[in-house]
Amino acid sequence: MMSDDELSVTFAALADPTRRAILARLAQGEATVNELAAPFNLSLPGVSKHLKVLQHAGLISQGRRAQWRPCRLEPTRLKDVASWVETYRHIWEERFERLDDYLQELQDTQNKEENTDGRSQ
Repeated sequence: MMSDDELSVTFAALADPTRRAILARLAQGEATVNELAAPFNLSLPGVSKHLKVLQHAGLISQGRRAQWRPCRLEPTRLKDVASWVETYRHIWEERFERLDDYLQELQDTQNKEENTDGRSQ
């Protein structure tokens, strides 16, 4: 399991939409910096900064193949984040269930009022 500091670094890395898009691309397989930069209106140094943040968070790694440095997704850190989030699932599921119950109660009350109003006219 991740420490709080690692979790903070990971969530900070995931907070940026460009970095999330890079991760989504890497989920399809390895890619070079040029391939990762292509869909964005960013310079290569700008993309490299995003890659450094993702590497620091342990979300990606870069290999070396001749002059290429392909990037690849490191799923272990994402699994750790998913495990952390999972520990809170019961809380939001319980709250959604209570909200459903409340909304059903409101709807039942509204239906009763409409039926009563319709009969008294």
